[in-house]
Amino acid sequence: MPAIRSRRAVVDGPARPAYPPLPMQNYLDFEKPIAELEARVAELRETANNGEIDIDAEIAKLETKSARLLRDTYAKLTPWQKTQVARHPDRPHFKDYLAGIADDFLPLAGDRSFADDPAIIGGLARIEGRRVMLLGHEKGADTASRLKHNFGMAKPEGYRKAIRLMRLADRFGVPVVTLVDTPGAFPGVEAEERGQAEAIARSTEECLSLKVPMVAVIVGEGGSGGAVAIASASSTSRLAAHNAIQTRRSAP
Repeated sequence: MPAIRSRRAVVDGPARPAYPPLPMQNYLDFEKPIAELEARVAELRETANNGEIDIDAEIAKLETKSARLLRDTYAKLTPWQKTQVARHPDRPHFKDYLAGIADDFLPLAGDRSFADDPAIIGGLARIEGRRVMLLGHEKGADTASRLKHNFGMAKPEGYRKAIRLMRLADRFGVPVVTLVDTPGAFPGVEAEERGQAEAIARSTEECLSLKVPMVAVIVGEGGSGGAVAIASASSTSRLAAHNAIQTRRSAP
């Protein structure tokens, strides 16, 4: 049983730092046991912050148990569970990687033909001091941003923007780095009317014709031609983040 502390000990004793609130998280179906443990930890933290009971040891024990359960769960994921993790709403997106690995980012927008497509973001940046052309899919982190970025599903103008930026990088000898995270290209009627298939094909062709090095990293899901369009090159190093996936449509 946790020891009950007197009110005077709380008032006069050394101050114990308050536990910060746990961030809101989305849990997948197979993560429910982990969610239950972390909910219990959150309850105990709130109780501890009230200062009446010293339950630090109990909190530490539950946190250790939760971390062990998380590690064990992710060590034996099924193929479908890996797919769910690749699509996890809390998974880092392009803007998170941009903030973590790049400096001096200069966004370059528009395809110079129709419009700018927020589903693909690109521009010049520095990674460990090296100038690169960095571009990739952005899914968004909440409802408003997901709608703005169309859940990472690019339209023809997005792929034409990617073509423009890759050509610019090739002209000035700047390596290309792409971060791929999309369920696929946008399948809407308006996208088909503006030449979706051609835009994907030409973007893939541009990747293959690059003379500069290109590194493509699948950071979430790489769905069909919408991913291949910015992840193909004869001199490509193709990498995949932990629990990332790539899918392809089978030929009829």
